[in-house]
Amino acid sequence: MTQAKSRDAIRRFDRHAIEDLGIPGIVLMENAGRQIADAARDMIQGAADPKVLILAGRGSNGGDGFVVARHLAMDGVRADVVLLAPREQVRGDAGTNLDILERMGFEIRVLDGPAQATIAQLEVLLAADLVVDGLLGTGTRGEIRQPYADIIDAVNAAERPVLAIDIPSGMDCDTGRPLGPMIRATRTVTMAALKTGFEQPGAAAYTGEVILANIGVPLE
Repeated sequence: MTQAKSRDAIRRFDRHAIEDLGIPGIVLMENAGRQIADAARDMIQGAADPKVLILAGRGSNGGDGFVVARHLAMDGVRADVVLLAPREQVRGDAGTNLDILERMGFEIRVLDGPAQATIAQLEVLLAADLVVDGLLGTGTRGEIRQPYADIIDAVNAAERPVLAIDIPSGMDCDTGRPLGPMIRATRTVTMAALKTGFEQPGAAAYTGEVILANIGVPLE
């Protein structure tokens, strides 16, 4: 395990990988997504005709989730993808991976309306064998807004196994404290380094088991 890093340190690491080493961001996203997909496969072992629900925000965590959906589909695993943002707001590397899913014929459910209507549409999907949390990432600051707050509450209430991408949605990366409702994950696959918030009292109850993913860049 590497030494835990702050939000700002992780941002510097990403810039170094992309700008100094010249590794395209989409390569980093692919490396991350493949390892998250490996963890997802492990968590659905033994399930008959497993179904996975991937909840994606508009940022890089959502982009990782799109990569996960593609790799699970290649293994014949049904992955329902729900985007909690207007489609046009998904840009950059995340947008590229969403484009790929759409060209593969994935039905992307876009739920960006009122929280109550969004939760109603999610209810049947939350019966999945595994929920992948790609809603919010390490850059999240301030109080969690709707519909994310109610969605996080709904995921926790469903009591399904949850795999968090990089950090449980709703957790402050540096302090480990909740910014409102916070995903209670079964397992968290975190990229490059542990986050300082993971070391704070009580954080383990929300991260669950933490797996450190190697995305192909030496932290040093």
